Amino acid sequence: MTTVVRPPAVAGMFYPESPGTLRKTITGYLNLANPPELTELPTPTVVRAIIVPHAGYVYSGAVAAFAYKLLAAQATPPTRFYLMGPAHRVWFSGVALADYEAFDTPLGRQPLDTEKIEVLAASGAPFAKLNAPHKPEHSLEVQFPFLRVIAPEIPVVPMLFGEVDPTVVGRALDGVLEPGDVIIVSSDLSHFHDNRTAHTRDRQFLDALLRGDRHGVGSGEACGQVPALALMTIAERRGWQPHLLDYRTSGDITGEEWRVVGYASVAYVEEA
Repeated sequence: MTTVVRPPAVAGMFYPESPGTLRKTITGYLNLANPPELTELPTPTVVRAIIVPHAGYVYSGAVAAFAYKLLAAQATPPTRFYLMGPAHRVWFSGVALADYEAFDTPLGRQPLDTEKIEVLAASGAPFAKLNAPHKPEHSLEVQFPFLRVIAPEIPVVPMLFGEVDPTVVGRALDGVLEPGDVIIVSSDLSHFHDNRTAHTRDRQFLDALLRGDRHGVGSGEACGQVPALALMTIAERRGWQPHLLDYRTSGDITGEEWRVVGYASVAYVEEA
C-alpha cells in the first residue's frame, strides 16, 4: 500500500526549514553560480544528466547550484527526472524505488512519476519498491528544494542504490529513457582528508570521470560512485559528454582544512 507523501527527514539540519529562508538561500546560490565553463560548452547544448553534491547547503549548496543553474537555463524543460543516489543508513540489495506520490519539502510537494516507478518495479531485479531506505536518507532529499525552485512541476523517479552492479542498472535505464528525461546523480567526493590530499584524490576521480575511465571512477572515494558508474554506462551508449562545472571542498568554503569533504558539479551534455 502506497504511503502518499514522504516527509522531510533533514530539514532544519542540512538546509533551512523556513520556506522563505530556504528559497532565498537557493536563489542566492543560483544567482552567484556563473562559471566560465557555462559559456565554453558546445552551443546549442542539451543537458542530459548532472552530478551534484548532497552535504549541508552551507558546505555544498553553492557547488550544486552550478549544475542546477545550467539545467534551469535549458530552452526545453525536462519531462522527468531520474534522481539517483547512495543509501547511507539502510543496507539492501538492488535499487530501491520510492513508493510515494510526492516528496514533501518546506517549499511544497514535488510530484513523483508513479507510473514510471510501477514500470521499473514490474521489470524486476535490480529494481523494487522499498521505502525503508528512503525514510531517513539525505542524499536525495537535499536535491528536492533545488527542484522546487527550478522545476516544481516536473515529476521525479527517486532511486537509492544499495549493493548492485551499476552496469546492469545503467543498461536497464538506457532501455527506458525517453528524449526529455534528465538524470541527476547525487554524490559527494572524498571524505575526511586534509584539504591538500582531498584536492589530489578528487582531481584523480574527476579526471577519470571526464575521460570515461570506469576503473578510475570505481577506485575513487565518491559515496555515489555506483550511481555515477550507472550514469557512465548510459553516457557511453548515448554519446553524452561530461563537463566539470565547479569543484570545491568544505575546507575551501569554511577555511577549516584539516578534515574536509569534496564536492563537484558535473554536466553531461549532448550536442543538439
